[in-house]
Amino acid sequence: MDAGVAASDAGGFYMPPEESGDRYEALPVSPFVRTAHDPFSTFAADVDTASYDIFVRDATLGVLPEPESVRVEEYLNAFDYDYDFPPDTAAPFAIHLDAVAHPFDTELALLRVAIQAEPPPEFQKRPTTITYLVDTSGSMQSPDKLPLAQRVMRASLDVLDPTDEVAIVSYAGDVAVRLAPTPVSNRARIERAIDGLTAGGGTAGASGIHLAYDQAEAAFKVGGFNQVVLCTDGDFNIGISDTEALVALITEKRRTGVGLTALGFGRGNLNDAMMERVSNAGNGFYSVITSESHADRYAREGLLQGVTLVAKDLKIQLELNPEHVVAYRLLGYENRALADDDFRDDTVDAGEIGADHRMTALYELVLTGREVPMPEGAPAILDGAPVEGEREVAADELVRVKIRWKHVDATEADPAYELASGLTPDEIQTEADDDLAFASALAMFGQILRESPFAHPEAIDAIGAIFAAQAGRDDRRAELSSLFARVMAGE
Repeated sequence: MDAGVAASDAGGFYMPPEESGDRYEALPVSPFVRTAHDPFSTFAADVDTASYDIFVRDATLGVLPEPESVRVEEYLNAFDYDYDFPPDTAAPFAIHLDAVAHPFDTELALLRVAIQAEPPPEFQKRPTTITYLVDTSGSMQSPDKLPLAQRVMRASLDVLDPTDEVAIVSYAGDVAVRLAPTPVSNRARIERAIDGLTAGGGTAGASGIHLAYDQAEAAFKVGGFNQVVLCTDGDFNIGISDTEALVALITEKRRTGVGLTALGFGRGNLNDAMMERVSNAGNGFYSVITSESHADRYAREGLLQGVTLVAKDLKIQLELNPEHVVAYRLLGYENRALADDDFRDDTVDAGEIGADHRMTALYELVLTGREVPMPEGAPAILDGAPVEGEREVAADELVRVKIRWKHVDATEADPAYELASGLTPDEIQTEADDDLAFASALAMFGQILRESPFAHPEAIDAIGAIFAAQAGRDDRRAELSSLFARVMAGE
């Protein structure tokens, strides 16, 4: 049954969203893969949350997000889970593996692969230079754009040290240095520069990036956190406007040691695809700021997440055992996929992980004796001759998971570290714990929103019940439960 039609029958839940004018990359739905053909699944780490931020933004306005905006992994990684920290200091990560009977499909099992980074050191922060690259074009005039960017900038001064430095570059029809690198101890001068920003004109984005990097490099702190923070609705229409060219530019610039984080603002012009690509290329992170409270929370919790990076180029590779698993499907991470051979190629760029970061990936598994589901509209099963590659999964294991990473200061030529863990078929549980129940509901909700042929819209009431049951755990779960109830009611 078509997910969109079925969801429309669920109390008006699946109203077609209004066309916002935002630009998204339409990612393909991941197919099932025959394990006998290719037992390896390899992808780069990703702890971005922008896709879920877009859901919050749209649901708050009473509309559903556009299907192309939904990246299931960013819904999963927007929430905290009770994963244990690494048991010792030998590795900065702990791998958590478990599998259960699928809560929403009796023919499948659900595998969770979770990575938990070590906690941040107490009272330790690297010297920091933040260079804000602020879009002041005409499209940034609305209250949910430039004013929110200014709020993030002001609030960030509360989490920076007096000796840290802030610079501001603006770009519209032309570019300008609004504030040369200035110590936070001179707060009044910084705030005057923030307050002086106004919107109007075109968008010379690429020129602005060059100038921002010039400022960041001039104030570069050796051994510190040096970051350009791009604040925009994503409208690059003067200068380099091709995403591939922008990615190439940012990839080159990251070799200076200066990273790039992207903050999106507003609705109607957001170039989500470009923002995600450039932040990945800049070894940074991508969020969409949706409200004043979100701006304050981001400054408090998100802005400096790169200060305590524990690893870079983190890759994950699963090897599933064809003796126990007929086929598998990764939920999300479609644009973070890597070639299997890239896992141990230490020149390949991957994801960055900060202290206390956690990452969750879910796989749907078809176990021995079961048929691979093929609902209407589903992509063809990936099948064929066995792929080449050394087999490392043990005979008694369901899956072997390996993670590979580099030290934060490593070069392309430096070797990586590796950690592995396995799970046996006997360890498959009949019932999910609270964290996995929540993650499975969130992933299924994301699949419904993105109109995946593998979605189960008939489970929408069960999904809502799980959200409601866990609303008391933290503010973010409470917000989700409230927004879910709102869109279900068609408000």
